[in-house]
Amino acid sequence: MRIVLDAMGSDKYPGPEVEAALTYAKQFSEPLMVVGQRKVLEPLLRPAGNAIRLVDAPDVFEMTDTLSPRALRNEQNSMGVGMDLVKNGEADAFVTAGNTGGAMAIGLTRLGRIKGVKRPALTAPFPVAGGTCIVLDVGANAECEPEYLLQFALMGSVYAQVLLGVANPRIGLLSNGEEAGKGNDLVKATYPLLEGSGLNFIGNVEGKELFGGEADVVVTDGFTGNVLMKSSEAVAKLMTERLRAGIMSSTRTKLGGLLARPAFDGLRKELDPREVGAIPLLGIDGLVFVGHGRSDGQAMFSALKLARRSMEANLLGTLAGAIESSLSGAKAAA
Repeated sequence: MRIVLDAMGSDKYPGPEVEAALTYAKQFSEPLMVVGQRKVLEPLLRPAGNAIRLVDAPDVFEMTDTLSPRALRNEQNSMGVGMDLVKNGEADAFVTAGNTGGAMAIGLTRLGRIKGVKRPALTAPFPVAGGTCIVLDVGANAECEPEYLLQFALMGSVYAQVLLGVANPRIGLLSNGEEAGKGNDLVKATYPLLEGSGLNFIGNVEGKELFGGEADVVVTDGFTGNVLMKSSEAVAKLMTERLRAGIMSSTRTKLGGLLARPAFDGLRKELDPREVGAIPLLGIDGLVFVGHGRSDGQAMFSALKLARRSMEANLLGTLAGAIESSLSGAKAAA
């Protein structure tokens, strides 16, 4: 369970990362690697002793940095140093709350793609009726081809099986109508590919089917997926704030709120992005997890636990095997 944590990624680095690293060191026996500026991190991580291995990276890939060739080749920033540890076999997973575009580009530069993968995809779990729906892509590829979405469906299906325990995930294609033939050109061209894929494709889905729990995996392009994810987070926040304000509006509602507190606490936890922590960049030839820039210590600790679970479940190896089998099947059919 060799995880490397980028300590210089979040908006308030290294505070959230240090908090998560110290918590991880207390709860798990295996050492954790933390990469970042040694002079800053060394005194902060000293309480963990030998449970944390500090790897120096003097530079930081900031949120405002451009994806220039020079920046991507920089071997001194914490993202590059951390992913090199994975590339060289010293670590099995990389976790960051840094620049998403930087994580994608550096991941492709340092680690490359799983053989046969056309484009990696950011993969997010959405709380829905009855459980969880995996949605991809949610931000890695604003422009997509139908073949990309076909592979997203395969990778999402594997992720749902390995991490959620869904035996035969139902795959939906996000569209503005349920009927076949609805949607933009990308959706219309992707539909027959998914229909003939051998996956458990249930057709087009709208938002109501997604949140109604009718699909286990929903695929879309990165632009649409990112808008969906951020809009959903904003709506969830608005609803919880309105509910809290309503409960506190009178003595009677406060008493009712106390009685219903266990249910409200459960809902809050389910909608709290800190419980997820980070989302995987599936398709990179290495386990890479990207958290939100606003992550706090709890979110970063959740990200480390997700990375650990993914290693335990051999997510990378299962993905690579599924992609290889899919390509072999396509060649045989041709």
